[in-house]
Amino acid sequence: MPRSSWWQRASACLRQPLRLGLCARLDHDKRRRECSVNELLRGAVVQARVVYAVAIRETRTRFGGHQLGYAWALLEPTFWVLTFWGFLVIAGRGAPMGLEIVPFLVTGIVTYELAVKTADRVSLSIDGNKALLFYPHVHTLDLVFARGALEFVTAVTVFAVLVGGHALLIQSLAVDDILRALYGLVLAGLFGMSLGTVMCSLAVYNKLTHRIKGPIMRPLFWISGLFFSANALPSHVRRYMLWNPILHCVEIVRDGWFPEYHARYADSNYVLAWIIGLSFIGLTLERRVRPRVQLT
Repeated sequence: MPRSSWWQRASACLRQPLRLGLCARLDHDKRRRECSVNELLRGAVVQARVVYAVAIRETRTRFGGHQLGYAWALLEPTFWVLTFWGFLVIAGRGAPMGLEIVPFLVTGIVTYELAVKTADRVSLSIDGNKALLFYPHVHTLDLVFARGALEFVTAVTVFAVLVGGHALLIQSLAVDDILRALYGLVLAGLFGMSLGTVMCSLAVYNKLTHRIKGPIMRPLFWISGLFFSANALPSHVRRYMLWNPILHCVEIVRDGWFPEYHARYADSNYVLAWIIGLSFIGLTLERRVRPRVQLT
């Protein structure tokens, strides 16, 4: 037998097991990746169901305890809008930049309340639902996401009802960019949720956090653009007001809502930087306090 023929047969015999082994390894890796993806998707579905269930429970607990129910979420901002509308009418003043008074107040008050109320409700996530953490699939972040989602849906509903009701009264509705207005609300909700996560974790160490958050958050009512626009402020005042991320959220909502208004000083990247920074701090603290929460 020629040497070349013998070598070819020997090489073929050696290559066949190697080829079969390689194919088996590739098939095993493919199946493992598919299993990992399926497990990841299954886990995401389970956690989404947990967040949804907690959000439904929060809705019933928050709005089912009195006769007004969910309507109370609408009455409170309506009261503020009508109150400050009355003050402006009595004072003979209108909204800045010639904008309509009611939509101007709605865009400011609803956006502000979304940020502040989300931060407040999220900061109380553990205190109000500690019993749920004994269930194996429920984690602290599920409570945070559930409360944040509930506040966002509530704020968007209130916003739509108020501006829709005003449009029906005046028989006119002009919106510049609804997606940009919604983007401003999303930023406000995310900012409130990230800030609330930080306060929620700090409260595990010291309950004094809940006492000092009120005095810290209350001044934001007057410096978040509810009754003024950043465009109309003097430059030396505006420089300091723009440190407040909620003012940027309000300006973005108004920029998207009013066709005749352009928020020249609103910076969504500034708000995103706050959200990312607070989220990093909040998630780090949540990781540190998790054993303490489980023990108590």
